[in-house]
Amino acid sequence: MTADTKDADLSALRIARSPTPEPQVGKSRVGHTIVIVVGMLVLVVAVYWILTTGFGSAVEVQLVSAAFTSPAQANAVLTASGYVVAQRKAAVASKGTGRLVFLGVEEGDRVKKGQIIARIEDEDVAANIDQARQNLQTFEAELNDAQQTLERQRNLLAQKLASQADFDAAEFRYKRVVASIASARAAVTGAEVALENTRIRAPFDGTVLLKHADVGEVVAPFGAASNARGAVVTVADMASLEVETDVSESNIERISPGQACEIVLDAYPDQRYQGYVSKIVPTADRAKATVLTKVKFRFYDSRVLPEMSAKVTFLSKALDSSAAKAKSVLTLPATAVSLRNGKQVVFTVRNDRAVEVFVIVGDRIGQDIEIREGITRGEKVIAGVDDHIKAGTKVKVQ
Repeated sequence: MTADTKDADLSALRIARSPTPEPQVGKSRVGHTIVIVVGMLVLVVAVYWILTTGFGSAVEVQLVSAAFTSPAQANAVLTASGYVVAQRKAAVASKGTGRLVFLGVEEGDRVKKGQIIARIEDEDVAANIDQARQNLQTFEAELNDAQQTLERQRNLLAQKLASQADFDAAEFRYKRVVASIASARAAVTGAEVALENTRIRAPFDGTVLLKHADVGEVVAPFGAASNARGAVVTVADMASLEVETDVSESNIERISPGQACEIVLDAYPDQRYQGYVSKIVPTADRAKATVLTKVKFRFYDSRVLPEMSAKVTFLSKALDSSAAKAKSVLTLPATAVSLRNGKQVVFTVRNDRAVEVFVIVGDRIGQDIEIREGITRGEKVIAGVDDHIKAGTKVKVQ
């Protein structure tokens, strides 16, 4: 035993009574794996929830309105929009300048050709007529005396009781009076024309569409003065109404004169009018790349008014009598209807979310499908439905 060993303190030493536990490596790894799996599942659920509840990016959609469609759509080759236009329309103006003292029509009044619809002040013109007529009467009275004098001088000259100079003077006076009468008659005619120019007449049978001036205002041809009205009223022949529509150059080959058409006015979507192509204007609009096409009504009623917007469906063949009388049905594009869980549905948009609506569908009409129940006319739905659109999906309307 050495000196260092002898002096060591052995009081801190202890004897182990139980075995030392070994580290549990396998159990620790299994628990760690479970935590990772659970975390991944939570992450997947969270991502799915984000995508389906709208915290992700919204799906862009387009909306389409439910509208009435006629059986003619099955034969449609092209659809175009246009406006009802009167082919005979005139802005009626005065030929003379003056203050309007009479206006006998209002908007919507019917007028006959030649009817006086307005009149401008005419006191000065009427005075000129009176003066011209008095002058004419004076010259006509002088003509009788000049004619008698000429006959008397002719007889005296034949009897050599009057000189040639006296006869020539009588003849000159007679010719002068005749010329004065012709001039006075021309003055009367001119004054009467001037008086007629103060009367504003309807150029044809028609209906007053617009009133441009009121009593007391100054009217002038072409609105020559800065404070003058150029036209008094606008008159249209309501029997000459047609629909003018622009057809794209790329589609003009589908259109031909006399082709059957169906016309629906935006104001009366339930009413259908039969028509035909009356004229294809032989020039194109360079800016719009379209060709103006005129469609004439076969028959229309008093509800059809100028400048109404209309939709024209060009047909591959004319409708038979039963199809022409058939009622329009409510339709949507077939792409707006989807089969979900065995039921036909469409999707409306409410608070930027897709809302599922069950519908009952009918027959296909061209690219559309009949909607018998579920939605009403004018209600907007998503135009194209795919697997990305579900109830509650966040959407953004284009």
